[in-house]
Amino acid sequence: MKKESVAVLVISLTSPLLVGVYIQDRLNEEFESELKTSEVLPKIFDEILRKYTIENLFFARGPGSFMSVKVTYIFLQTLTVTLNVPLFATDGFAFNNNSPIKAIGSLYFIKENGNITPRKIDTKKEKIMPFSLPKRLNREIFSKDTKPLYILPAV
Repeated sequence: MKKESVAVLVISLTSPLLVGVYIQDRLNEEFESELKTSEVLPKIFDEILRKYTIENLFFARGPGSFMSVKVTYIFLQTLTVTLNVPLFATDGFAFNNNSPIKAIGSLYFIKENGNITPRKIDTKKEKIMPFSLPKRLNREIFSKDTKPLYILPAV
């Protein structure tokens, strides 16, 4: 039996980790986990690979949890080589309505005029939106520039 071809999107910048399986760019299946990226990503992809043939991989390349971004990038790069599929990326602001993304302490990453910088914000005054998988995969927002956005604030 031939498996259906899919695109897979990974958003692992904060908890929970989100993975979406897209058939003809429509969200078909969702995975969500509070576990560590290094623990759960192989399990999720094992399940996906049992059911589907992956044609394209997409991910949010940052900013966010340094270790999660790093693990996701290495994991997906390994899949691109072993499965011979392309990898595409965009920044995480595409999946939370351009809301601030948690950095460390009271610092959040903010995207203004195309620039991403860490800044202190008052979460009582500024609403923080959670990440969500889009119902339709908009390939136009992704590029082949998959290098992670390791924007680390000064400590």
